[in-house]
Amino acid sequence: MSDGLFASGESASPPQIDHTVAHSARMWNYWLGGRDFYDVDRQAGDHIRALHPDILDYARADRAFLGRAVRYLAEEAGIWQFLDIGTGLPSADNTHEVAQRVTANARVVYVDNDPLVLAHARALLTSTVSGSTDYLDADLHDPAGILRQAAATLDFDQPVAVMLLGIAMFVNEDDQASAIVRELMDAVPSGSHLALSHTITGPGLDDVDDAVRFWNSVGTPKLTQRTPEQVARFFDGLDLLEPGVVSCSRWRPEATPWGEPEEVAFYCGVARKP
Repeated sequence: MSDGLFASGESASPPQIDHTVAHSARMWNYWLGGRDFYDVDRQAGDHIRALHPDILDYARADRAFLGRAVRYLAEEAGIWQFLDIGTGLPSADNTHEVAQRVTANARVVYVDNDPLVLAHARALLTSTVSGSTDYLDADLHDPAGILRQAAATLDFDQPVAVMLLGIAMFVNEDDQASAIVRELMDAVPSGSHLALSHTITGPGLDDVDDAVRFWNSVGTPKLTQRTPEQVARFFDGLDLLEPGVVSCSRWRPEATPWGEPEEVAFYCGVARKP
């Protein structure tokens, strides 16, 4: 299988990038120390950081969770197929890089609808010779379309890891968000896994709430916070792995001399489909 920016049968067209409105993927890239953002993203990112100084810790904790989750899935769960939806701009240790270090023939399909992400994907998302890495220009709101296109690369008769990191929060209606996750997991066989992370709200998180309100007033797409209990409902019907739904910084953290990491208001979990 060959690497590609677009799924088989699709043609590339010049990406239409709106650099007048802050975008979540570009701002996340800014917080992670990347270079793929515009002034509008930097300005919005700086304002959010002023409202909530810990936002950089959120971004880093979510990214580190991705690496730990993919390593677990590839090494211990034996997963060699990954559907990474809402992948954002390429950074260090992307899903295919982590997975293919463990399993050289791992197949990874990335999904995003940000034109800037599309513009960078071909150059940066390269696969091992025996593996496969593809990229779909698609939206989480259309799970059927994602599954149809991903079938060109992934074998849906074999277990798949569905990766929804920091993306379900951009589906604003609770019932719709749950239905999308359920449709994706209904399409994969027993032994598949769901990895999901999501910003939360709750007592004592007023600065987070302020930052989200600002973001929704200036940026795209709009996001919805959910409580830890609401995030946990995305895993209904699945076998939730230990330690459950927790702060991204505390999902199976690697040992350090500095002890347990600080909790961030960005929660995550990994679950297996029975």
